[in-house]
Amino acid sequence: RAPGTRVNKGFRVAGKSESKSAKLTRLDEYIKKRDYTGALALLEFNRKGADTRENVEALMWIGYCAGHLGNYHRAYEAYQELSDLEKDIIGRGKNESKYGGEEKIIDTSFNDNEIPSQVHLYAACCQYYMQMYKEAEEAVGIYDKKTKELLERKIKAQTTSDQLTIKRRALQQSDKAAPMGGFMTDDEVRARIEKEIRAEEVTKRAPENSLRNRLLFHIAHKRDNQDELMVRHQELTDMNEDQLSLAAIHYMRSHFQEATDIYKRLLLENRDDLALNVYVAMCYYKLDYYDVSLEILAVYLQAHPDSAVAVNLKACNHFRLYNGKAAEAELKLLSDQGRALHTNHLIRHNRIVFANGEGALQVLPALSDFIPEARLNLVIYYLRNDAVQEAYELIKDLEPSTPQEYILKGVVNATVGQALGSRDHVKMAQQFFQLVGSSASECDTIPGRQCMASCFFLLKQFEDVNIYLNSVKAYMYNDDDFNWNYGISLAQTGNYKAAEEAFLLVQNETYKNDYCYISWLARCHIMNGQPKLAWELYLKMDTSNESFNLLQLIANDCYRMGFFLISAKAFDVLERLDPDPEFWEGKRGACVGVFQQVIAGKAPKDDLRDVLTLVRSTSNPQVEYMVRIISKWASSNGVKL
Repeated sequence: RAPGTRVNKGFRVAGKSESKSAKLTRLDEYIKKRDYTGALALLEFNRKGADTRENVEALMWIGYCAGHLGNYHRAYEAYQELSDLEKDIIGRGKNESKYGGEEKIIDTSFNDNEIPSQVHLYAACCQYYMQMYKEAEEAVGIYDKKTKELLERKIKAQTTSDQLTIKRRALQQSDKAAPMGGFMTDDEVRARIEKEIRAEEVTKRAPENSLRNRLLFHIAHKRDNQDELMVRHQELTDMNEDQLSLAAIHYMRSHFQEATDIYKRLLLENRDDLALNVYVAMCYYKLDYYDVSLEILAVYLQAHPDSAVAVNLKACNHFRLYNGKAAEAELKLLSDQGRALHTNHLIRHNRIVFANGEGALQVLPALSDFIPEARLNLVIYYLRNDAVQEAYELIKDLEPSTPQEYILKGVVNATVGQALGSRDHVKMAQQFFQLVGSSASECDTIPGRQCMASCFFLLKQFEDVNIYLNSVKAYMYNDDDFNWNYGISLAQTGNYKAAEEAFLLVQNETYKNDYCYISWLARCHIMNGQPKLAWELYLKMDTSNESFNLLQLIANDCYRMGFFLISAKAFDVLERLDPDPEFWEGKRGACVGVFQQVIAGKAPKDDLRDVLTLVRSTSNPQVEYMVRIISKWASSNGVKL
C-alpha cells in the first residue's frame, strides 16, 4: 500500500484529572476497536491543561488517528504544530544558552522536551496524501537536514576531551581494538567514536529510512520522475512494508496482475494478516472480476464486519454487478452500526457515484484535492449535464497517468471537438483512446476495447468499430451509451437489422428524444422494411427544423427502398411546408411508383385513393394528366376511387 504514518509507540497520553495508566487504557481501547473518531475526541479533550510533554504525546497520537481516518489535513496540522513547538523549544534553549554564557547543545535523543525528527517524515506522508508532492519532497529534505544536525550534535557531545580520554582507555584495554603502538591519538579515537555512532544511528533509524525510501518512491511515481523511481525501486528490500509499497505502485500504474501476485505471495507467508485479502480483492475489482473480489473480501469482513474500507469495496462491487441502490444498501449497514458516513470522505464520494451524480456539486469540489477520482467524477457530472466547457476547464491541465484519466480526457476532447468542429480536439481524443486501447495492460479489458472502438469511430473505420464492440457486447447489454454507439456503427456498415436491435435497447428518454437517435432509428426501420414505424416517429415529433429534416430522410430513403406511398406522404408534407419544385418532383415520382406497384400487383389497389388525394393537393399543370391516367386505369380494372 502507499506510504502511511506510523507512531512511536513510546508516546502516551497523560492528563491532570485522571491517572496516566487509566487514560492510556482508554486510548488503547479506542485504538484496538479502530474507533479513531472516539480516540481523536479523547485526545483533543486531554490536551486541555496538558504540559509540554503531554501535549507532544497527544499530538503524535492525533496525527496517527487522523491519518487512519483519512483526515490527512488534520494529521498534517498536528505534525505542523509539533514542528512549530520544536522551533519554540530550540529557540528557548538558545536563549538559555546565551544567558548562561556558554553554548548548550540540545540533543533529541537525551532531552525529553525535544520533538522526534520523524515528525517531518510523517508530515511529508500527509502532504503526499493531499497530493502536495513537491512539498512532501521538501519535507523529506527537512527531515534529512534535521537528522543530520542531530547526528552531528550527538557526535560532538560524545567527542569532548573527557569522552575521548575515557574511550581511549577502553580501547587500549582491548587487544583487538588497540593499534600496534598501543597509544591512540585524539583523531583516531574521535574517528572510532564517530564510526560507532553512525553505525548505531543507521540501525536505530532503519525503519524511518525504509519509510523515507518508500515515500520518495511514491512521490517519484506521482511526479513521473522515472529515474528517481528506479533508484528508489532498487533500494527496496524483501521486508513486507517494501513489498506492499511495490505492489501499490503496480496497482497505481494499472499493473493489477503484478500487484495481485505480490499480495498473494505475502498472503501465503502471512496468513494472519487478513488485510491482505482486501488488497487482493481491490486488484480483482480493478480486473473486473467482481464476484471473485467479493469472495476474497468476505474473509476479511467475517473478522471485521464494521470495516469502512472493506464495506465500501463491497458496495463498489455491488454497484458494478447490480446498481447504485444495491451499493447504497451495503453502506447502510455501516450507518446502522452507528458509523457516521458523512465523516468518511471516500464514502461521501462514492455515495455521489451510487446516486448517479445527485448532489455532486455540493460534495465533489471539496474532495478534489485529496481524492483523485472526485475530480474525474465531477468532469463526468458536467458532461452528463451538457456543461462541456466546465468539464474541459477542469481537466485540460490534468496530466493523465491512469487509464481512467486518459479515457476521460479522450471523451472530453471528443465532445469539445464535435461541438466546435475542431479537428485538433478530435485528433487528440483519438490519440488518447489509442494509447489506452493498445496498451498491454488494457488491450484485453472492456474499457480498453471500448477505447479502440472509439478511436476507430473517430477515424470513421466502422468495420473495425464493430469488431471491438461486438467483443464486449455481452457485458454491455443494458448500457445506453454502448447501444447508441454500436447502433450507429452497425448502421454505417449497412447492418440495419442488428443496428435496429441495438437502438431499441436504449432506455434513456433523453437519448430517445434526440434527433440523431430518431433519424438513425427511422432509417433502420425503413431499411428493414418497416416504413410505417419511421412515419410514426415523425408523427410523434413537434414541428421544427428537426422534424423537417426527418421528413426529408423518410421521403428519400423510402423512395430509394421502393416504399413509395410513405415517400409520397413525406414529400407532400414537405411541399406544404416549403413549395420547392424538387418536393413536387419527388411526390410525383413517388405517386407514379405507387401506381406502378398497383399495376404489378405489388401494392393494394386502395392505395390509389391516397395517391389521388396527394396529387390533387398540388396546383400544377401535370396534376390533371396524372389524375386522368390513374382514373382511366382504375375504371377499366373495376377499382372504385
